[in-house]
Amino acid sequence: MSDFFKKLFWPITATLDFIQKYFKSLIFLLVVILILAPAGSESVKPPNLATVDLTGPIMDSTKIVREIDNLANDKSIRGVLFVVNSPGGAVAPSVEIALAIKRLKQKKPVVAYAAGTMASGSYYASIWADKIVANPAATIGSIGVIMEGMNIKGLIDKIGVEPQVVKAGKYKEAGTPFRKWTPLERKEIQRHVFDIYEMFVNDVAKARNLDPKRPEKFADAQIFIAKRAKEVGLIDEIGSIRDAQNLTKTISGVTEARWKEKSRLEQYMESLAEQSAKVFVEQLKGWVIR
Repeated sequence: MSDFFKKLFWPITATLDFIQKYFKSLIFLLVVILILAPAGSESVKPPNLATVDLTGPIMDSTKIVREIDNLANDKSIRGVLFVVNSPGGAVAPSVEIALAIKRLKQKKPVVAYAAGTMASGSYYASIWADKIVANPAATIGSIGVIMEGMNIKGLIDKIGVEPQVVKAGKYKEAGTPFRKWTPLERKEIQRHVFDIYEMFVNDVAKARNLDPKRPEKFADAQIFIAKRAKEVGLIDEIGSIRDAQNLTKTISGVTEARWKEKSRLEQYMESLAEQSAKVFVEQLKGWVIR
């Protein structure tokens, strides 16, 4: 009788024994599947549209430029939506992203969407898109350049610290925080700031068909709500993220939009990177577009 019941319940007991024996391995496998699985259901057909996100301060462009260039070379992707919510940041990375978007535009349509803030360096990064759409409450513009520094001479005098400097080149100490800048140093810094500003204005004017001789209309570090930004020519349309998605679909010429989705692991890592950027952004010093 005992053997009879053993044979009868063998499928169940064997399954339970397997689960007990390999429990940890099964849990690990389940976690991996949950992390790497796409956020939503995937179509059998490959995706034909993709989204690139620019969020938070711009300090380094390496990752996002690689992502843009990969999409440019992906023949299955017919169009790209560039979603921006950034106050800007360092000059060179902002320009690097702008150039990557310009390369991408030569191969497939690009729509930029101002989700919250598209200002300064992040606006620079977006100018070469085929179309720029903005949330009605988005902040646009801030086309200007600034370099900030402190004069802490009074503080170091109080604590008894005396800087010692060896230099070559009369401008090598320009921007030092240990004393007041000389008129010559200030003039050199101002010249450099204006050079970057002129480049910024000229690139915006060229990309947006504006008059570079009338920067007071769209630049001068002015910030605009979407309605005013459209009036001065900085954006093309006002609408929601859904409107931007539909526009991307239309100008890409696809009949059925299949958006490329990031894995949960990618989403988690991006979220972690964004939070880290916010923590360290106050420590970022140097030339910024703002």
